[in-house]
Amino acid sequence: MAGEWPDEQNDAIVADYFAMLGDDIAGRPYSKAEHNRLLRAVIDRPRGSIEYKHQNISAVLKGLGEDWIPGYKPAFNFQASLVDAVVRWLNRHPDWLAPAARMAMGPSLSALREEAMLWIGPPPTHSNAPPPGELEQMTFIAQKYDVAERDARNRALGRAGEERVLAHERANLLAAGRTDLAERIRWVSHVDGDGAGYDILSFDTDGSDRLIEVKTTNGWERTPFHITRNELAVAEERRHDWRLVRLWNFTREPKAFELRPPLEAHVSLIATSFQASFS
Repeated sequence: MAGEWPDEQNDAIVADYFAMLGDDIAGRPYSKAEHNRLLRAVIDRPRGSIEYKHQNISAVLKGLGEDWIPGYKPAFNFQASLVDAVVRWLNRHPDWLAPAARMAMGPSLSALREEAMLWIGPPPTHSNAPPPGELEQMTFIAQKYDVAERDARNRALGRAGEERVLAHERANLLAAGRTDLAERIRWVSHVDGDGAGYDILSFDTDGSDRLIEVKTTNGWERTPFHITRNELAVAEERRHDWRLVRLWNFTREPKAFELRPPLEAHVSLIATSFQASFS
């Protein structure tokens, strides 16, 4: 059978992919070859076509800011109907996006705390951007399905990310022999609430303040995120002290990069809501 995949075939292969992905995240053994063989009997497609469609699903999930199977390298130029099939599956399985379920699949918080030091890499730039066609498809998906809003509403994910950065900051100061500063780190958003414009008060080794706003995603490093007017105001007011730490790939292997003000030098800021008042 050739040509476009109908919805029933897309739904079948998407369900199969998520079954493998669940095993992969949990560290359970599974056979891609066996999954492929069983699918061929159901949807009457050749092995190579099924293999490539699995890679297409990885690309869709990357655009949605979700985990994908590392053994299926994302392949782009997929049909819009495949995106719809992935979203249908997620809508039918809301627990997949539930923080408790996802965190239970990956490393425990205690394990994350034990690792302490984070991998801090360079932020995304034009020079390390993916090919334009890939970036365009992923940007379209992220905007259409509002990936940034989903992550912003995922409070358990946000809290876990802040705790991970807190452990990193303490470990970094302890490694530098600044136990005095490590003991003064404050989890501001947890103790005082979300109104400060940053989540963690930490310190550089010279004692200067580090006001850290943490943004966490299970997706890749270019997954969009929300930032509040207050956070932007504090970033501008305390631009020498304020930092945005972006945690990505959180469920599997947390990595991070830092952005310093002005944020407009690193990202495009788009107004997504307006305040209406009677005057």
